Amino acid sequence: MGEELEAREAVRDAYEAHYRRLVAALYALTGDHAEAQDLVQEAYARALARPRQFLDVADPEAWLRTVAMNLARTRWRRRRLFDTLVRSGRVARPVESVPGVDPNRVALVAALQQLSQATRETIVLHHLADMSVHEVADALGVPVGTVKARLSRGRAMLAALLSDADPDAAGPRRRPAVLPQRDVQEVRDAP
Repeated sequence: MGEELEAREAVRDAYEAHYRRLVAALYALTGDHAEAQDLVQEAYARALARPRQFLDVADPEAWLRTVAMNLARTRWRRRRLFDTLVRSGRVARPVESVPGVDPNRVALVAALQQLSQATRETIVLHHLADMSVHEVADALGVPVGTVKARLSRGRAMLAALLSDADPDAAGPRRRPAVLPQRDVQEVRDAP
């Protein structure tokens, strides 16, 4: 009984230490904050279902992230099947609602959604979950060179996607000041 209590306490400690970072990473991956919360909570529920096994895990955050990302992949496959059913006319699409969030995050998440799944996972783990290149490679089971290539391509694609974003939709991003043509002429003519 004491070991069971210790294991449950380990899950509770992991929740307090890692929950917010895991939700942020899954939000960037899925583009849906509620779904990110659900995925992370489901990962913790699986840890609570087997607390003694969770106690033996070397890196609890990595274990929880892996479980949550696998759940996200499963949901993505199901959603793809659902979209196929919607396109065929066999199922009607439900009305979606979007809660208010920071416009910069919305722009980032929208840009992330345009990347391939593999590139998006790599970007999210490295930049939002603060994992090193080697940790990302281990988590995804790919060579370090693949992670570096995905990061390079992903950053280039994000830069292009975010620079093309509507400045009003992207929030307080600042453009360089541009003087009206008459002011430029006055500056040139000044002594």
